[in-house]
Amino acid sequence: MSISLSSLILLPIWINMAQIHQGDPDEKENTTALKDLLSRIDLDELMKKDEPPLDFPDTLEGFEYAFNEKGQLRHIKTGEPFVFNYREDLHRWNQKRYEALGEIITKYVYELLEKDCNLKKITIPVDAVESEPKSFIFMSEDALTNPQKLMVLIHGSGVVRAGQWARRLIINEDLDSGTQIPFIKRAVQEGYGVIVLNPNENYIEVEKPKIHVQSTSDSADEPAEKRERKDKVSKETKKRRDFYEKYRNPQREKEMMHLYIRENGSPEEHAVYVWDHFIAQSAAENVFFVAHSYGGLAFVELMIQREADVKSKVTAVALTDSVHNVWHQEAGKTIREWMRENCCNWVSSSEPLDTSVESMLPDCPRVSAGTDRHELTSWKSFPSIFKFFTEAAEAKSSAAKPAATRRSQRTQPEEL
Repeated sequence: MSISLSSLILLPIWINMAQIHQGDPDEKENTTALKDLLSRIDLDELMKKDEPPLDFPDTLEGFEYAFNEKGQLRHIKTGEPFVFNYREDLHRWNQKRYEALGEIITKYVYELLEKDCNLKKITIPVDAVESEPKSFIFMSEDALTNPQKLMVLIHGSGVVRAGQWARRLIINEDLDSGTQIPFIKRAVQEGYGVIVLNPNENYIEVEKPKIHVQSTSDSADEPAEKRERKDKVSKETKKRRDFYEKYRNPQREKEMMHLYIRENGSPEEHAVYVWDHFIAQSAAENVFFVAHSYGGLAFVELMIQREADVKSKVTAVALTDSVHNVWHQEAGKTIREWMRENCCNWVSSSEPLDTSVESMLPDCPRVSAGTDRHELTSWKSFPSIFKFFTEAAEAKSSAAKPAATRRSQRTQPEEL
């Protein structure tokens, strides 16, 4: 007899419904039959049938996928794009498979940063000892010595890591739209040093140690009959808990705990740490930031904590659909004024690229990124961002603002 997992989950409900009508002999008989059926189900075998093992390949080749010459992820045999619903009606298993592929993508992008972009992987904290948790960033060879220009890239929150804008774009679109690689390559071509932050690498995961609960000394003095009753109740409770746990976590995945990385336990901490130990030490006359989504919030927090230093080194900041909020983050008036003059936020909008977009916040101007998809805003605004940086550098070098730039032509918040 074949029984689906959803049917099994509904069985207790049917039993309860039957028990409501226990006065009816027929209903009592049905209830007894259902209970008997439930007792004869081998739950472990059922779970094996409903959800395959969560054992996935650890290479792209193992998944039978590869990136083609256009940077698109395609199946090696069929040439088809990635399919999320590989197993029908097994959403959890499909999600785990997607996450496993995502981890491989992350390592693949790291390799591209080192091999194709010639960046160096730098361990942080800089004074970390062998035994403590560590993270890393990526830097070009001249990041700290380039006397002219330095570009700093910060991605948003979630599963993305250094070098990525959006995992979904990498898997479903291509490497150009989903990674920071086009920004890095163009920056190097135009003479920038480059630093790639890794703000979501805040901790390492280790298996949670098992806690053994010892019985109290008082229990030894209890009457044998009372101890037996307590043991029976405890066993029944454990049995019910294990039964439920097999639904929630049928393959008994390991319980993990987080060990946070010193001074890098959050994106905001990470941004300040990299500023103090790297960006602030750089020789560049002009420092530029590209910050996407939560990366924009991290930059504003950096300004709040290092306002004078940021103002003295940073020439311009390109935000892409930033989620910062100067009110909630309590950014002062001088910060808001600096942002109005030196920042621009390319936001998701159906308007053409660079079209002015109204803002309710008194900080930086907002213009359309030319797309209404949040994750695509960095890629779509790519050419405008480099133009914006060039204009800002020229304005600074001439000690006067250009007569007509996108920034000077936009309506200022106080004029609304």
